Amino acid sequence: MAGFLFHDIIFGPVRSRRLGLSLGINLLPAHKKYCSFNCIYCECGWTPPHTDDPKQFPERELVSRFLARSLAGFVEEDYLPDAITFAGNGEPTLHPEFEGIVDDTLELRDKFIPSARVSVLSNASMIHDPKVFRALLKLDNNILKLDAGSERIFQLMNNPAPPVNYHNLLENLKKFQGKLIIQSMFLRGNFRDQMVDNTTREEVDEWLIKIREIHPEMVMIYPIARATPVQNLEKIPIFELEAIAELVRKTGIEVKVYQ
Repeated sequence: MAGFLFHDIIFGPVRSRRLGLSLGINLLPAHKKYCSFNCIYCECGWTPPHTDDPKQFPERELVSRFLARSLAGFVEEDYLPDAITFAGNGEPTLHPEFEGIVDDTLELRDKFIPSARVSVLSNASMIHDPKVFRALLKLDNNILKLDAGSERIFQLMNNPAPPVNYHNLLENLKKFQGKLIIQSMFLRGNFRDQMVDNTTREEVDEWLIKIREIHPEMVMIYPIARATPVQNLEKIPIFELEAIAELVRKTGIEVKVYQ
């Protein structure tokens, strides 16, 4: 599966199941996926080998110029997005000027569409970087991934490259002191001749322990919605997701389930 890619810096707005009408910002190369994870369910497909050429990222000034032009057009048409979201072809926080681009985006949001919430969809692999950590704290919706309650499921589902220390990732998530939203994909399937299932009671219990320790503003639970690079993954039915969500509610943390 080649995967679905965004070929523009600014795309949409698209109807997001989590964020409403969302204008996307793609800080990654337009021609390929660029990510620190190789998730078995990623709609962008498998992560190809990286190069260290900084020219493959859109320049900060170009992102700002394109965003300003786009936002001005929406204001003129009186068609205002609910969110401005860093997403696109992989992990947005890998952009070397991510913090500066966040600052530019917040300034343009305040100028053109103050009601829009600036958001990120991130796998959290770069939160050890102080610049990335500072930038994420500035966002209205700091949405970070945590799919697994155990190291084994984390490695199978998210397949990080280069290696990511699961324990350190959890400790860094706690450092946000609750100013984050956790997004979690639930699925069942087989990968590398191993069963992958983060819906078992054991796995959910381990995940809940981590959720309580991180104590996010909200948890977003969702199933597979599009084609995946691993072909035999199962979309979890809504009643199972709601049962997991109810366990989160019992901890006092807000949770939403998306289909």
